[in-house]
Amino acid sequence: MKTLILGLGNPILSDDGVGVKIVQELKKVKTQRDCFADARNDIKIEIKEGNVAGISILDEIAGYDRLMVIDSIKTGKGKPGDVYKLKIEDLVGAYCNTSLPHLSYSHGVDFATVIKLGEKLGYKLPKVIDIYGIEIENNTTFSENCTKKVKTSIPKVVKKIMEEL
Repeated sequence: MKTLILGLGNPILSDDGVGVKIVQELKKVKTQRDCFADARNDIKIEIKEGNVAGISILDEIAGYDRLMVIDSIKTGKGKPGDVYKLKIEDLVGAYCNTSLPHLSYSHGVDFATVIKLGEKLGYKLPKVIDIYGIEIENNTTFSENCTKKVKTSIPKVVKKIMEEL
């Protein structure tokens, strides 16, 4: 099984970069752990980070069997640092209804729409998609650091993902 762990966000906009920071930590843990476990289990894991959004995500995720997306989220109901594990179905319509959780929507096309579009265009998209949304409080201040509450969620998410691999 070919798995992609994709951390999204802008690393210079405080909490917006939490997805990127989490995959940077995952890269360190993966390097320190048994690097051969992937080959023994016939699992290939790639970890990518970036400020990718909109339909350009299709080129990043095409060809994988499983996708784990890590990004910031503002539900308006949670506390900074809360972690949500979501499916695509949880995001459908979220951008029209502010009472539902949604991932960042600053690039014109939301993630659920991108996946549906990719399917219609014939992209070979992952069959399993898990989305980890980390509740944030500040994504407008220029800073390479997350706020304290969001920063404390980073090791928790790293541990959770490592357990699921």
